[in-house]
Amino acid sequence: MSPRRTATVSDIGQLLSAKEIVIACGPGGVGKTTTAASVAAMAVAEHGGRVLVLTVDPAKRLADALGLKGIGNTEVRIDDEMFKRAGVTPRGELWAAMLDTKQSWDDLIRRHAPDETTRQQILANPLYQNISGRFVQSHDYIAMERVYEIHAEGKYDLIVVDTPPTRNALDFLDAPARMADFFSSRLLRWLIVPYRSRLVNVATKPFYQVADRILGTQFLADISEFFILFQSMYEGFVERSNAVTRLLSDRRTTFMVISTLEATPLREAEFFADELAARKLHLGAIILNKVLPDYLRSAKSAKVAQSMADRADELAEGLTDDPVVAARVLVEVAESFLNFSVVARREAEQQAELRGAPEILITVPFFSADIYDMEGLLALGVQVWD
Repeated sequence: MSPRRTATVSDIGQLLSAKEIVIACGPGGVGKTTTAASVAAMAVAEHGGRVLVLTVDPAKRLADALGLKGIGNTEVRIDDEMFKRAGVTPRGELWAAMLDTKQSWDDLIRRHAPDETTRQQILANPLYQNISGRFVQSHDYIAMERVYEIHAEGKYDLIVVDTPPTRNALDFLDAPARMADFFSSRLLRWLIVPYRSRLVNVATKPFYQVADRILGTQFLADISEFFILFQSMYEGFVERSNAVTRLLSDRRTTFMVISTLEATPLREAEFFADELAARKLHLGAIILNKVLPDYLRSAKSAKVAQSMADRADELAEGLTDDPVVAARVLVEVAESFLNFSVVARREAEQQAELRGAPEILITVPFFSADIYDMEGLLALGVQVWD
């Protein structure tokens, strides 16, 4: 049997029409959250269906971009009127949600605890109450769990996931397997054994004596109680971890790496693209935001700017009552243009050298104004779509 071939796609619209989950990744500060929301909005406008944009980034920018006072763990329908005010009649429905780590963990415990007593004991455990809202790996794991849960419900035709900045997003991808490994680790066995039995062997007794002095007996008791209770759900965690891993590599899932052409973000984007390839995950598109316009790379434009700088004194005559000031302004404008030309050419070189570029490589021009409403999201979406 010949290996399965991936169909060639020519644009982001065609790519998304064949996918159910799109995971937007990339370094911080490159417009990732806004781009994810704009792609979801355009999918609603162009394809229809029910589309959810889910952010697992703690930042509140998604709510601001959608014009909402606040969104949380429960999906919220975006009013069609917002599209209409932007001059667009949506063909489908746009929904939005933002991961609430603590609420998601509580819901997970309520669904999968073996009985009511265990459920209440876990929810009341002091260690659980602390780590479920603050522990970094807790956030990464429950984020992937939430994506899996929403997809399994089957309510949405497309889910666009906005992740934390790049290297943290790798934790997001690896969290299910790490969580399963943690629950079967030697450290946990050391912590749990003395509370399962009053007998502590000679080899481990010094460890517990030191731990008691440093952490306190009550803290160790809380740890042990928590993980003893949690182990009652261990098989479920492992099963879900495997299911999440399969979903990430499923043909219905694709990744969208978002960056700018600045050196540091671009290196991080290349790093992430390489990591996706190593994990055999599908990289559907790279979107490069805030790209300078083509005319800045034009040799003719540069020649005009240089001529303006060289002839500033001559051109300034008659412009104002103070030709000296006018000449200085013309020189500054010309030099500014030439400086931007250098940056634009450097961007073009970096784009040409981009490692791991997929079939779809999109450049989005620099927007002079912040995007804070649906009109802005759709304007950005059009640039991505086209």
